[in-house]
Amino acid sequence: MKINKKNYRTIWLDPIDNNVVKVIDQRYLPHKFEILDLLTMSDVYNAIEDMAVRGAPLIGATAAWGVYLSAIEALSKNYDVEFIKQQSLNLRNSRPTAINLEWAVNRMLSTVVLHEDLNEMTKALREEAKAICDEDVEESKAIGMSGLKVIKEISMAKPNQPINILTHCNAGWLATIDYGTATSPIYTARDSGIDLHIWVDETRPRNQGSNLTAWELAHEGIKHSIIVDNAGGYLMQQGEVDLIIVGSDRTTKSGDVCNKIGTYLKALAAFDNKVPFYVALPESTFDWNIEDGLKEIPIEIRDEDEIAFISGSIENRVERVKVIPDKSTCLNIAFDVTPSKFITGLITPRGICKADKASIQELYPEHF
Repeated sequence: MKINKKNYRTIWLDPIDNNVVKVIDQRYLPHKFEILDLLTMSDVYNAIEDMAVRGAPLIGATAAWGVYLSAIEALSKNYDVEFIKQQSLNLRNSRPTAINLEWAVNRMLSTVVLHEDLNEMTKALREEAKAICDEDVEESKAIGMSGLKVIKEISMAKPNQPINILTHCNAGWLATIDYGTATSPIYTARDSGIDLHIWVDETRPRNQGSNLTAWELAHEGIKHSIIVDNAGGYLMQQGEVDLIIVGSDRTTKSGDVCNKIGTYLKALAAFDNKVPFYVALPESTFDWNIEDGLKEIPIEIRDEDEIAFISGSIENRVERVKVIPDKSTCLNIAFDVTPSKFITGLITPRGICKADKASIQELYPEHF
């Protein structure tokens, strides 16, 4: 992704100081573009919990760098390996729903146990964190190629007309390391010369659609319109949506998908209006240990202030404004689960499959 003609990933190791990990601070977008320095595991924990970084793949990558920073801290303070293990296990609790967090921490800990020397361990953890980021970029690119097939088919049925794609939340470059999951097929289709228009759900309460997805698309020069969350069903009824692509925070081995709150309602409306509903995800977002998403996926309940207050730009200042009565309370459910029966297909780096156990097993037999 290019910002002001400069290529950026969402997270990277400082090229001068290997003790510093840098991330784009998403709390201030689209009004301010700021870089946040992560120096310790505590910094990483706070960045994930407060959503300076968000999106399942990016959360996983940030967690990986957190384990690396924990090793650096252990070296500087003469702590033993138990310090790294304990901090890593604590990090897994920062956000319970996105499976990539647990997956990345476990992968880094598997590197920890291979080394007794702390210096060698730290070097190995640095390389492993880099590998996790590089692999995510390649998986995102592959998701784009897989999803292009779906968009091409629709384009052939609508010659000389734009393809209208509805998104929800942000499953873009900012949610991954680069390219995105749900946006990767969009970028790939654009590069293939297909005329696109994107309906961008605002995605309350954090407005990741209007703040992040729209910001991405604007920088990429892709036509888009921001809509309120509840407008999607009406647009489908009017025939104004050709395709829906969303991301995932955790997908079961049987095809149930947990994603940002409101995804389930979009899937229901799509099912009723016969609009194709696809979920784009990398391998790391599958939870190979569970089958029933409604019963087994933990759903994060976040601070009610995210509903009570909204942020915006006033004369180039980012301000928070309260939008509810003083005596009202809120229930801030962060995710919902869409049963597999409402999902047209899963767009993965290995291709597209139905959202059922047998089809997923064909693509990923090593996990069954």
